[in-house]
Amino acid sequence: MTVAGHRHERIAEEIHHELDAMLAGELADPRLEVPVNVTEVRVLHGLKLVRVYVAVTGSDTEKKAAMKGLQAAAGFIRRELLERLRLRRSPELLFVLDESEARARRIEELLKDAGKKASDS
Repeated sequence: MTVAGHRHERIAEEIHHELDAMLAGELADPRLEVPVNVTEVRVLHGLKLVRVYVAVTGSDTEKKAAMKGLQAAAGFIRRELLERLRLRRSPELLFVLDESEARARRIEELLKDAGKKASDS
């Protein structure tokens, strides 16, 4: 991998770390009171766009509210990242709801059910 590729990885890791810190208590939005975990950060297009995958624990309405809260806080988060990481320009943040854990649990349940049905036959 090139040096530029490693730089993107390092910056993504630092953004992940800073977002975890902000979500732990620095963001005062009541919509973000449900557990929100950053699962992955991808830096795209030469640091112009950062895609942040988040897992939200709660009901569908709580998940939607948390995503709206993150989008509302995006400007503040961008400014904080610019200061904390000393970046030349602030990347645009795109928050994406990560449902992979829920899908994995559902697949496990289906496999268990299929195994039980096969052993009963």
